[in-house]
Amino acid sequence: MHMQKNKASKQNTEKKKGKENAAESSIVIDGNGMMVGRSASRIAKMLLDGKKVTLLNAESMFISGHERELLEKYKRRFELQDKANPEHSPYWSKRPDIFVKRIIRGMLPFKKAKGKSAFKMLRVYAGVPETMKGANVYKLEAKQFTEVYENTVKVSSLLAKL
Repeated sequence: MHMQKNKASKQNTEKKKGKENAAESSIVIDGNGMMVGRSASRIAKMLLDGKKVTLLNAESMFISGHERELLEKYKRRFELQDKANPEHSPYWSKRPDIFVKRIIRGMLPFKKAKGKSAFKMLRVYAGVPETMKGANVYKLEAKQFTEVYENTVKVSSLLAKL
């Protein structure tokens, strides 16, 4: 009987450790003023490592390039349609949070089980939801992620012009 109690207590401590590791492996990132592509690749790597990532302020992120060229590029993407069945066409959202989430999805092996499970651990929000107000926010501090170049466009303004 004494052995059964020890096994049960070991199992309970293992469950507690699992919950602690899950809490440690969840990261909240503020996307305000960051470059989309560079930070998206870093976030994709975190997701593949098994961490849960929440990205806030997706509408405040920047895309590098000339505004006119970016508008032409994304207008072409929005107009793509399958002639036989338009429902089978690729879909690009005009909402900034879903748009950024789609960019991150492109950096994951989404068609494999590993990529799909990683993508399920991603949450992207436009702004800061009430549930995340007091969260410990992590900022990608490296210069390459936050440096805004001369030819950059804010995601929200780009999508508003489409």
